[in-house]
Amino acid sequence: MVLVKLTVLGYYGGYPYDGVGTSSYLVTAGDYHLLLDCGSGALNALEEILDPLQLDAVLLSHYHHDHTADVGVLQYYWQLRQGARKTPELPIYGHTADPLNFGALTWAGATVGRAYDPAVVNPIGPFDVSFMPTKHPVPAYAVKIVERATGEQLTFSADTAYIPRLADFAQGSQLLMTDTNFGAAKTGKMWHMTSTQSGEIAKAAHAKRLLLTHLPQDVPFDQLRDEAQVAAGDGVQVIVAQKYLQLDLG
Repeated sequence: MVLVKLTVLGYYGGYPYDGVGTSSYLVTAGDYHLLLDCGSGALNALEEILDPLQLDAVLLSHYHHDHTADVGVLQYYWQLRQGARKTPELPIYGHTADPLNFGALTWAGATVGRAYDPAVVNPIGPFDVSFMPTKHPVPAYAVKIVERATGEQLTFSADTAYIPRLADFAQGSQLLMTDTNFGAAKTGKMWHMTSTQSGEIAKAAHAKRLLLTHLPQDVPFDQLRDEAQVAAGDGVQVIVAQKYLQLDLG
């Protein structure tokens, strides 16, 4: 049986902090390696666990810098390194609502931009990938990744304010990763979710586990976890992202 494994490479929102980068995650099924977002510090973190030339694809939820800062240096890596590439050009999947940023995903001889269609299920390697528009200042998409053979499901909220329909999109996920950039006490206009809102989404989605990520630099992680756990209830295990944390979906 193929097991899907998630490895956290970076988990802060906005900017790196205390030696840890911004949003980036490695999703592995068998020998297939998908980089989900590529924030600041992603390449250095990836090099500790996998030769970047062994990536099969990159998938970007949106084009804010804390999710794409290392795309350029990853392209240089593929251009300048002459080791055994798994594929001649690394596919980087992105949306086309921002044509300028999408166009930059292609770097001749190194990477090729591939458009995903948010309206349909997109086959990417062993995965069926679906998208849902989120509530954010730029076009951004929540991502649902289903391993085709086993049905194991990972859902990533990407960056978003609280939207109840995210629970429907994530329904039944073995692992739900949510943008948790604020503690429960945060009020006013928000483009990200609070710990309590993340817990509420996980509970409504009947998720098995909730991974809090896109974390703030100024709120204790134990506080975020405890607040989310109260909202999620006993049926959901709440976990806070850590660098190199590995989670199996099975």
